[in-house]
Amino acid sequence: MLKELFQTFVSTINDVLPIALILFGFQLLILRRKIPNLFQIITGFIYVLLGLTFFLYGLEKALFPLGKVMAQQLTAPDFIGLTNLDNQAIYSNVWWSYKWVYIFSFAIGFATTIAEPSLLAVAIKANQVSGGAIGIWGLRISVALGVAIGISLGSFRIVSGTPLYWYIVVGYIAVILQTLIAPKVIIALAYDSGGVTTSTVTVPIVAALGIGLASTVPGRNPVIDGFGLIAFASLFPIITVMAYAQLSQWLVKD
Repeated sequence: MLKELFQTFVSTINDVLPIALILFGFQLLILRRKIPNLFQIITGFIYVLLGLTFFLYGLEKALFPLGKVMAQQLTAPDFIGLTNLDNQAIYSNVWWSYKWVYIFSFAIGFATTIAEPSLLAVAIKANQVSGGAIGIWGLRISVALGVAIGISLGSFRIVSGTPLYWYIVVGYIAVILQTLIAPKVIIALAYDSGGVTTSTVTVPIVAALGIGLASTVPGRNPVIDGFGLIAFASLFPIITVMAYAQLSQWLVKD
């Protein structure tokens, strides 16, 4: 375990080092000023390295295997009641038998998004610059609902085997139409909200769920069908955040 932790720590240093070089380089070579609170900044970088190391190690040892195990258990023939079906084509088309997969996908999508640190940071900043007009919890819940709906729909796509582009094209058509009528104050924030969901907490769990689901549903290929859930997690929050703003505007008018 110590060897694996050390290897992860070295890998994390290699990933963070370019960021440190750019920041310190601009401060010393371009701005030509001393670095303020140097000891505090170095201490902060050490905390970042340690935190990322333990986080990445935890993902590899816990979250990735857990996502795969949950997908296997939720799609087990004896659990979904399809033990008597031998034909894979029939087996994979009984999409409603996988209802617990969709419910789990919704729940895990909502929970991981609420816990996403990057979303909390964006929500706090949006609340500050809008003078309180954009609520912190309102934004977080609307984004979490978008991710939850997106991952549930993405899980249905994996089970049913339908093409990914159908959902993406229709989704962005909805986004374009909403953009035309949504309050201008929320449009840019809504588009950014789709990006902040694809961060440190959400991505590993969603990726593990997608790959695990595609590995266990008969007739699915993990490489072809296992990816794409993150695209859903990025798209649908845009729709739900603009819907949140439109609903708020409508309630204020009434």
